[in-house]
Amino acid sequence: MQPLAEFLTPEECAEVDTALLSSKEKFSARLAIYALRVLKQIAGETGLSVADVTDRQVMDWVKKDGSIKQSIELDASFENFFTNLVLASLRPLKQIAAEGESAIEQLTVKQVVAWFEKDGKIRREKGVDAAFLNL
Repeated sequence: MQPLAEFLTPEECAEVDTALLSSKEKFSARLAIYALRVLKQIAGETGLSVADVTDRQVMDWVKKDGSIKQSIELDASFENFFTNLVLASLRPLKQIAAEGESAIEQLTVKQVVAWFEKDGKIRREKGVDAAFLNL
């Protein structure tokens, strides 16, 4: 499998890499940024809001994504696995949008990274149960 960093632009990678995050948090932030981009593109193509994009539409997008095509060709189960990762990213994206009182479509990479930093700080200072994500 390709490193997740290859799914992001160099600017997005730099934003995550300079954040005060653990390795797990960086992985989750990268995945959320990729998922945000995918979900925005699907929503734009279908005329739906990100919240209304279906699991099937995400799966179809993953099938078409050239950055993971080789992984799918090597292991057909990777398609379902990666689709589930993208769909799981909706949970923190919805939380970030709710806390910012905006739609998911309006989120920026900076907002996503800042939220993961905030959640990580809570996890380190107050414990896993106090944080939103259980990493």
